[in-house]
Order: sequence, then structure tokens, then C-alpha cells
Amino acid sequence: MVEQLTRNEQVAGSSPTSGLNRTMASLAEYLDNCCICPNFCRVNRNAGERGKCRTGADIVISAANLHFGEEAVLVGSGGSGTIFFTACNLACVYCQNFDISQLDRGKEISAAKLLMIMFSLQDRGAENINLVSPTHQAPQIFEVVKEARSKGLTIPIVYNCGGYENPEFLKALDGLVDIYMPDFKYGSDRNGEVYSKIENYSRCCRESIIEMHRQVGNLVMDGSNIARRGLLIRHLVLPNKIADSREVIDFIVNRISPQTYLNIMDQYHPVYRAGQYRQLKRRVFRYEVDEIIDYALKRGLKRVIH
Repeated sequence: MVEQLTRNEQVAGSSPTSGLNRTMASLAEYLDNCCICPNFCRVNRNAGERGKCRTGADIVISAANLHFGEEAVLVGSGGSGTIFFTACNLACVYCQNFDISQLDRGKEISAAKLLMIMFSLQDRGAENINLVSPTHQAPQIFEVVKEARSKGLTIPIVYNCGGYENPEFLKALDGLVDIYMPDFKYGSDRNGEVYSKIENYSRCCRESIIEMHRQVGNLVMDGSNIARRGLLIRHLVLPNKIADSREVIDFIVNRISPQTYLNIMDQYHPVYRAGQYRQLKRRVFRYEVDEIIDYALKRGLKRVIH
């Protein structure tokens, strides 16, 4: 059975006040000795130093608009109010948004400008504010989210990330995020090192998803079947079993919930530097995707989309 919230219940629960002052007072401190993500660069971003994400203390975005290509439960009739943040804490060689994530296309904006963008998207009918790749700029972003909530922003905040999160930092966001939407890229660490250039991806992703689920639970829809709160996981099937997809499924079933909303994605195609890697040079075959969908259903996942 699909869990549901009325819109009134959603609005009342979308901007909890408990712990906000404590949370926001502590967020800026992460930039002094940066440990926002598991790269643990320990640079002082407030002093202009930069680590693996190549980002300082400013807000940098590449685009913001209503987006109708996300999951149906996020799009609804109004669209998802997406804000694409420049750069990334991963370095995936096959990233389909590489011009934003790896080549750093974008511009610096003020906190006041980001606030204006959020309210503009809400005024245009957005179903949510969809923060795309927010991890490395999260302290800056959520200072603005706090202000936006206090000034009347009521639509859900979506944390749309690559899954490489520091669960201890995520605890500081408890009460500020309505919908967590992480990628779960790899079921084991080894291919994360080769194809995303980071260490311990699977371990960190697993711990982070446990924390995300603790905060927001399973995905909850309103009467119009629009997501209002909860966890939605994305998994991109890669060619030649590079993603270790069965391990991803097993973890979700065993440690999260059979009611987890999982999008098994089939749109991989070789872009950016993927052609330099033999295992990634081709598109994913349909049978490779179908095998993972079938496995997820056989393992008992109840809310699989593809």
C-alpha cells in the first residue's frame, strides 16, 4: 500500500523547527576544515582553499528551471524546480552532465539570488526544490533553505546527490531535507575507485542511505501521487556488471526496506572519458537492465520503477 500524506500535513511537516538553530550554527564550521564528504580534504574553504570538489565558500550554479524529465512522483503537473550546482565531489569518467560536474560550467551567485530562485520556482508551480549535486555546497545552500522556510517556502526540498556522503554531516541536515534522492552507483568499492576516482564509495553510500532513511523514512505521496517526504534511490545499470547491481539490491532489501522506492535506470551511454575504458565503451544492453529489474522484484522490492 502506498503511504500517503495530505497536502496540509505535508506543509505542516515540511519545515520542522526543532534543532534548526543548532544545525545551521554548525554548518559553516564544516568549511573551515572541510569534511562535508568522504574525501575529507580538510582544506579551509572559508579562507579560499579548495579540495577535490574545486569549490570554495561561494554558491556556484549552472542552471535553474522547471524540469519535466525527473521521476513522475517529483514532476507532477508543475514540474520539479531543479537547481544544478556546479562541480562535484566525485569524478565519474562517464558523467552525463560532465560539462557541469567536471568542467565546472556555471557562475557564482549570492545567497540572496539563490533565495530568489527558490521562490521564483515555487511561484511558477514547482512541486519541489530539487537540489542537484548539492553535497559539496551544502552548508551554503542550507543557510538559504533555512531563510526560505522562515519566509514562506513550503514545497519539499529534494537532496539529489551522487551518494558519496558523510553520514555525520547528513545528521546536521536532519529536519531540513524532505526527500533524499541519492544515486547508489556501485555495490562494491573497487569500481568506484576506477570509474569515479574516490575511495570507499559503497561503504560510505550504504552508511549514508541508512542515515537518510532514518531521517525521512520510505517515500510518502500525497493524494495526487506526488512525493512529499522520504527516500528515493536511483541506480544506473552499467555495462559488464560494473555497478555490482545485485549487491545494491541486496543491501536495500536487507538493510533499508522492501518498500524503498527504487528507480533502475537504463540510459547509460559512453560520454566524457568513458571511451578510454574498455568496460564502458558501449551502451548497456536491454537484457542487462531486465536482469536487474527481475532480480529486484524477486528479492521482494515493492516499489521499483524503470
